[in-house]
Amino acid sequence: MSGRTVVVLRALGLGDYLTGLPALRAIRRAFPEHRVVLLAPEWLRPLVDATAPVDELRSHPGLVAVPADLHHADVAVDLHGRGPLSQPLLADAAPRRLVCFAHPELAFTGGGARWEADEHEVLRWCRMLEHAAIPSAPHDLYFEPPPPELVPGLLGATVLHPGASSAARRWPPDRFVEVGRHLHEAGHALVVSGGSGERPLVDRIVGELGVPVRRFVGRTTLELAALVGHARLVVAGDTGVAHLATATRVPSVVLFGPVSPRHWGPPEDAGSHAALWAGRTGDPHGTVVDPGLLDIGPAEVIQAIDRISVAPNRRAEPALVGPAGPGVGGG
Repeated sequence: MSGRTVVVLRALGLGDYLTGLPALRAIRRAFPEHRVVLLAPEWLRPLVDATAPVDELRSHPGLVAVPADLHHADVAVDLHGRGPLSQPLLADAAPRRLVCFAHPELAFTGGGARWEADEHEVLRWCRMLEHAAIPSAPHDLYFEPPPPELVPGLLGATVLHPGASSAARRWPPDRFVEVGRHLHEAGHALVVSGGSGERPLVDRIVGELGVPVRRFVGRTTLELAALVGHARLVVAGDTGVAHLATATRVPSVVLFGPVSPRHWGPPEDAGSHAALWAGRTGDPHGTVVDPGLLDIGPAEVIQAIDRISVAPNRRAEPALVGPAGPGVGGG
């Protein structure tokens, strides 16, 4: 494939896709007559198809060669990282134009924007595009939630999402239990969500809560977006679920540990979101809970919930209110 094609590399996670959505939409607007191909994980496909910023998602694991049929594209855009690993992969595909950050070890990137460490993830990629004369809109990160029919019986629930890709960003389960009990007493219908590998964590929290609650485990990104997008409230760590709440304008309380919300949190003017952070950074890929995350207690989360605007649970469906049990998702 050559000619009127734009190849974009962002083969990362759910939060990365959502924070990159303004940049992807800017690329789509800048090249309306081109075919825009996103290199990203296959499991993102349902959500990518629904939010439609590109013409095609090509399943891609990340830092490997660009498929041969995508060589010689008009434009290749590196939304994957600062280098020096990702830019050569795109350069080797011989695009007519490469848009990326400048890296001191790679002379061919010299015309790119300078990487700034202290910058929000959304703003970072929009600034890179602006430097390349591609107009962008950092606040273009919202979308309408998928149809509620994807999550029957779960409309208007409050979602507790205890998981994260690394142990450093997982708030202790017993603290989610304490917050969940408070929310139940306040009249919230509860769902505990998790990825396909997080069933033991979800099961533990559901079991310890001892109140009516549903599980939502191992579902597609589109179903997860529907759950979050039609929720009353989301309580989560710094994960893709938190970014889904921002993108669908659902109130959220997000717990940050090793990474500042200045870099990955909801926009400051996004409305009913509370980003909690103890003020110190650490290793986001660490194998134990970050000390800064441990500094945030259940009382602080409950106070944050009380501060933000959470509408009454008028949409909650009767199916949500019942004994704790196997619940929804994952078989």
